[in-house]
Amino acid sequence: MRVFVTGATGFIGSTIVAELIGAGHQVLGLARSDAGAKLLADAGAEVHRGDLEDLDSLRDGAAKSDGAIHTAFDHDFSKFADNCEMDRRAIDTLGAALEGSGRPLVVTSGVLLLAPGRIATEDDAPPLVSATPRVSEATALAWTSRGVRVSVVRLPQVHDRDRQGLVSYAMALARETGVSAYVGDGLNRWTAVHRDDAAPLYRLALENGEAGARYHAIAEEGVTVRAIAEVIGRRLNVPVVSKSVEEAAGHFGWLALFAAMDAPASSQLTQQRLGWHPTPSLPGLIADLEPLP
Repeated sequence: MRVFVTGATGFIGSTIVAELIGAGHQVLGLARSDAGAKLLADAGAEVHRGDLEDLDSLRDGAAKSDGAIHTAFDHDFSKFADNCEMDRRAIDTLGAALEGSGRPLVVTSGVLLLAPGRIATEDDAPPLVSATPRVSEATALAWTSRGVRVSVVRLPQVHDRDRQGLVSYAMALARETGVSAYVGDGLNRWTAVHRDDAAPLYRLALENGEAGARYHAIAEEGVTVRAIAEVIGRRLNVPVVSKSVEEAAGHFGWLALFAAMDAPASSQLTQQRLGWHPTPSLPGLIADLEPLP
């Protein structure tokens, strides 16, 4: 299968490219720079120049492929709403290019806003449009009625030794402020998966995903934010402190909403329906954050 991959040079996308090529697929990877193009070529992928704002490029890449995986997103949270709108346009462009073909389109979403306070499952509907400007899931799933085999991969905190999703922002904040903080008792939970486990789920969704299906790339159902703050404190050698709800906004900024959120989630249905399983030998989130000996 020839697969068009957006975000192909990114943290998750580059691992997906390697996974697809290792499984015998051909990859057409989106690259916006010469450096990105070289990375893709060195990985054995075909280079397709463009970016998320170049809708003609996205349309062409999807049209000449057997399916598409969309992982690209601008994570500059200072213009989050604008980036979400750009993401919506990109997904609609990919969907239109695949319309009526029955070809697969796998898009990326998250789990944090699904069902705060209880364990979210794949059967939980995406957040209401009024709850978040990011509407990747709802936008993509609308194309299932127009002949596109859309499936959604919902991501938690995707990590390796060097990067850990929102945790990386929390670590940067701890460096800046000199303290590693959590909100209240810090027992609220975030989910996690190693990036080497996330990539195979995208491939399985591409190959075998059902139209309209939602899949959870979750290895750890809930790691407490206090445990995360404590290991950041050890890694950076800074104090670990609790912030009240009232203090959270001033300390965390845009991260405050997520810092206080209890958002455990399960991948049991994904494991049953798609045959994906986390790899026991891969390190968990805390292990990847621990200071080196």
